[in-house]
Amino acid sequence: MATRASPRPAVLEAIGNTPIVRLERMPEPGSAEIWLKLEGANPTGSYKDRMALAMIEGAERSGRLSPGQTVVEYTGGSTGSSLALVCAIKGYPLRIVTSDAFALEKTRTMLAFGADVELVPSPEGITPDLIPRMMARAAEIVEETGAFATDQFRNEDMVEGYRGLGREILEQLGGAPDALCAYVGTSGCFVGVGRELRSTGQPVHRVAVEPAESPALSEGRSGTHHIEGGGVGFWPPLLRQDDLDEVIAVPSAEAFAAARLAAREEGVFSGPSTGANIQAALELARRLGAGKRVVTMQVDSGLKYLAGELYA
Repeated sequence: MATRASPRPAVLEAIGNTPIVRLERMPEPGSAEIWLKLEGANPTGSYKDRMALAMIEGAERSGRLSPGQTVVEYTGGSTGSSLALVCAIKGYPLRIVTSDAFALEKTRTMLAFGADVELVPSPEGITPDLIPRMMARAAEIVEETGAFATDQFRNEDMVEGYRGLGREILEQLGGAPDALCAYVGTSGCFVGVGRELRSTGQPVHRVAVEPAESPALSEGRSGTHHIEGGGVGFWPPLLRQDDLDEVIAVPSAEAFAAARLAAREEGVFSGPSTGANIQAALELARRLGAGKRVVTMQVDSGLKYLAGELYA
C-alpha cells in the first residue's frame, strides 16, 4: 500500500506523508506481515526532518527562539542535516557538534545547507562517551554565545512531531498494527509513534531496538558499536518505562547484512539503523505468525552511507 503525495507549496510542507510498503521477500513463510514506512522520502532523506521542524516551530511558538538567533545541536548527522535544512529556510544560523564516527555524507549535507560544523574525534566508532562529549561541547557553545539549544534528547516538541508519523500509519493501514519496532536514539520516533498507535485503545506491542554491543535499555550497559542513529549508551530522558513492552538487541553485523539484503531483495535502500529495524521486525514477525502486522521504519536513505563500510 502506498500513497500518492499531493503537490506542496514549499520544501518544509513536503515533510511527512511518506509511503508505506509491505516487505514481500524477506519474511519467512507463515510470518506476520511487515510494513515499512519509507521515511527516506522526506526532503533530506530521513525521518529526522519531522523532529527538526517540530523542534524549531515549537520554539518559535513558545518564544524560546528569537528571529535570527543561532541554533545549536549535538548530532550523529541526520538530525543535523534536517536542522540545517529547516534553519536555512527559516533564516537561523546553525552550529552543529558531530563526530567523524558518523557518515561523511551527513557532515557534507550539513555544510551544504550552510551549517557551521565542529567534529569531535572518535576513530573507534560510536563509543559510550561520544554522545556525552558532544552534548558537553554543545552546552559550552550555548553558554559562550547565548544561542538556542534544540537539545534533541530532552526536547518534548520532537515527540509531538513524530505523533504525526503514527497518525499516517493508522490512516494508511486502516487501523493499528499488532506491533511496532523501532531503533532507539533520542527515542522520539519510538515514543511518539508508539503513543499515537496506543491512543486507539489497541494493545500494540512496542519493541525498542538497540545494538547488541551496547544494550543500555535491556541490560543497562554500554559499548562501542557501528549502528548510527542510536545506541547512545544511556536511557533516553524522554523514554518512559511504560512506553515499551520489549527490547530486541541486534548485532551491528546483522544490521548491516539486513540493510544490504533489503536493497537487493526488496529495493529498500537504507542505512544500518533501518537494517536493525528490519532484522528485529523479521524476528518479531516469526513469533507473531500469519494474520498479524508489524510496522517499522526505513529511517533514512542509503545515499547517506555510500562512502562508509556498509556498501563498500
